[in-house]
Amino acid sequence: MKDLRSLEEIDKFIETHDLTLLYISREGCSVCHGLLPQVENLLADYPRIETAHIETNEVPDVAGRFTIFAVPVILLFVQGKEYLREARIVHMDLFEEKLSKIYKNMVG
Repeated sequence: MKDLRSLEEIDKFIETHDLTLLYISREGCSVCHGLLPQVENLLADYPRIETAHIETNEVPDVAGRFTIFAVPVILLFVQGKEYLREARIVHMDLFEEKLSKIYKNMVG
């Protein structure tokens, strides 16, 4: 996952790729850091999704930009539009099911 450190980098990343996934976490969040490897392992099956990681302590304005109240947050964008949002407690099996449907519709 690429680390993004500004709102400008985030916006450019989303605009540049058809399928983007942002993983937003906070330093010291045990749930965030426990979930990240699971998300990374899952995304190995979806090679066309470009991924990035954002730490809220490095980019505090990210919370306001994406209306985030709790972390971790996973945001999937399709052609610049948010299609999927998972926050705080992420059930990986349900997340994978939703992600798979969107991916198949986009990639074929």
